[in-house]
Amino acid sequence: MKAKKISFKKGLYQLNSEPNFNFQLNRVIMWNGGRLEDIEKIASKIVSSKSWKEELIKLAYEAETEGRIENSIAYYRMSEFFMYDGDPDKAAAYSKAANMFYKFYSDYFSDGEVKVFQVPYEDVYLPVMYAKAQGVKKDTILLHGGNDSYFEEFFFPMLYLSQRGFDVYLFEGPGQGGVLRLQGKHFTYKWELPVKAVLDYLNIDEVTIIGASLGGYLAPRSAAFEKRIKRVVAWSVFPDFSDVVMGAIPPRAQKLIRFLFKLRAGKIINFIIDKKLKHGNEMINWGLKHGMYAYEANTPYEYLQKISKYKMAPVADKINQDVLIIGASRDHFVDYRKVGQEINILINVHSLTFRLMTEAEQASNHCNCGNCKLVMDTIVDWIMVMKKENSI
Repeated sequence: MKAKKISFKKGLYQLNSEPNFNFQLNRVIMWNGGRLEDIEKIASKIVSSKSWKEELIKLAYEAETEGRIENSIAYYRMSEFFMYDGDPDKAAAYSKAANMFYKFYSDYFSDGEVKVFQVPYEDVYLPVMYAKAQGVKKDTILLHGGNDSYFEEFFFPMLYLSQRGFDVYLFEGPGQGGVLRLQGKHFTYKWELPVKAVLDYLNIDEVTIIGASLGGYLAPRSAAFEKRIKRVVAWSVFPDFSDVVMGAIPPRAQKLIRFLFKLRAGKIINFIIDKKLKHGNEMINWGLKHGMYAYEANTPYEYLQKISKYKMAPVADKINQDVLIIGASRDHFVDYRKVGQEINILINVHSLTFRLMTEAEQASNHCNCGNCKLVMDTIVDWIMVMKKENSI
């Protein structure tokens, strides 16, 4: 089903008292095609990962039987979000949502408006969707998500940017979407490697890269090594993944775990997390279980070891492009004030712009999920200013 002109929903909703459930429910509506009235019916019933799965599956089935396929896709897709490694329903829910998505939006692919590529990368393939610029081409964009994204979520931002005059390549890398769930390829902090594979395979010479959420680290990291990237959009403040993860832990426990991590006291850390933190804290529980799955870690300590490599500081001096960082004033994952760390280490950038989006703009949640159009328009305007400045 095609939309002639792409439009985005706008709004911030208080749907659940637990911050991560609340954000993800907003995400179902704002990014995935869910209906507010459906989510409002079940939001208060969600108190655990188990109830999330049950309620979203019920909504998905109800919407499917009523012929509301767009809504059903959203609910099947996001039902999988809190299913953990080993759940036999996880791959089934993901595959059902993906199959429904490509069937429902088949017109975009059959008429060539969106092309699909499978890019060889190590022992897997990276899926890429491409939307050609409408009218005079202004630039080429390489777009990707972060720690827990599905690239289908960015389908309409991709189309919106193409309508604004940009060639857009939207891809999924290791640790994301089907590359993880169906091909079993886990995250790499060396994001320049999948980026290089995409640019080489598609013969792209000059791009603006946009990375959402953890992509706020991955995209700048790629720019440090891949100079075909001319402009960088970090669609989230993200100087250090460890700080983000630790920020979810109560302050006293956080200090203890940091101290023990320096001592490499893995067994003690695992004990503390298993006995004291995971149980009763859904955000920590999700973060660890998803993280161990996506980063191929067998224990919480091993997960902390792996994400300790996701730091901008070691490569920051190699980033010499124009950089835009987009923050959110009430981000439940990331303290936007961490942007100061990025500003202090990005000493060789050609230019650096920071845009903080707020509650008044309905864009204060993680990745400004409440106002995607504002984000897209901000990025478009910034790209055009940078290209004009650099042509003088």
